[in-house]
Formats: sequence, C-alpha cells, structure tokens
Amino acid sequence: MTANATASIPEKAEPVIERLGRVSVELFAEHGYAQTSVQQIVDAAGVTKGALYHYFKSKDDLLFDIYDRLLSMQREHLDEIVARGLDPKQTVRLVCEDVIVTSIEGLADGAVFFRSQHMLSEKRQREVKQRRREYNDAFEAILARGRADGVFRTDIPPAILIAHFFSDVHYLAQWYSPGGPLTKQQVATELTDLYLAGLLA
Repeated sequence: MTANATASIPEKAEPVIERLGRVSVELFAEHGYAQTSVQQIVDAAGVTKGALYHYFKSKDDLLFDIYDRLLSMQREHLDEIVARGLDPKQTVRLVCEDVIVTSIEGLADGAVFFRSQHMLSEKRQREVKQRRREYNDAFEAILARGRADGVFRTDIPPAILIAHFFSDVHYLAQWYSPGGPLTKQQVATELTDLYLAGLLA
C-alpha cells in the first residue's frame, strides 16, 4: 500500500452524514448561514444533492443538527453522571465540567449555531427551546436535590442559578482560543469552581 493510499483512508472512511455536518460548519463559519447554498455544501463535501437530502430535508435541518448533536451528547453525559448516584455537589461539578469541555471541543459548531439560530424555521426554533428546556429541567433537578440536602443556597431562584452558569458557557466562543495558554480542562475546572463558590449554602 502506498503512502498516498494510506493518507486517503481517513477521508474516505468518514461517514457522509459526518462529512456534511463538518463541511456545513466550515462554510457557515466562513460565509454565514444565509450566504451558503446547498450546492456549495455538496460541492465541498464531494457528494450529490441526493446524498444530502437522504440525511437532511433542508439547509435548516443542517443548522439544527449542529446544535442537536452537541446537546444530545451533553444530555447523555448528564444522565450517565446522575446515574452514578454521587452527592449533589460532586454531580454538579462533573456535569458543569463536562458541559464546558464538550462546548470547547465543539466551539466552532456552537459559535455558528448561536450566531445563526434566529434564521431557523419557527418549528425548529420551538424544538431548540424544548430541547434546551429539557436539559435545564434535568440540571435543575440536581440543584433541587442539593437545596433539599442543605448543600446549595435557597435564597436565589433556580432559573437564575441555571442562567448564571450557562451564560458563561455560551460566551466561551467570544474569548476562548484552543491555541491559547489555558487548556479546556483548566477552563472547565476554574469556571466550575467559581460557580460552586456562589452556589454553596
């Protein structure tokens, strides 16, 4: 097997749906969602429109999928952490650190989505709100357990406690650079420490 043949394996082995997602993020980031056409996406991905429409009904679905993939993964991680049965403080720490680390790993995806989400169809925007609400409800259930145990403060409404943390997460793309001096785990640990400091009773 030649060196060139070996080098070509990763690209060929990449599933079409993943290639479409990756290319979409790159093009949306470079040109903007509204200015990127379906034809540009399929050309860059090296597939036909038929292949794209096999996985996605529209460009709208591609934008929604960016958010859906990240949030689905974070929800799976949250459920797995909760299932460990740890105390509320440790559970919140692990969940918060996971959200920050995975958000940094998907930094480009998150930046593209939050910049363009207002262009989603009304149906998709409702789905985004519903998915976000479901995650927030699961997160709030952890806070409620900690409040009931006397671990977390009870003088601030849960909605504010949740918004306080996730506002930091949504702002990551504005200042964090993967090539900078801070690793994703350092950022996750420090931000979580700050959050817990304000959360504990």
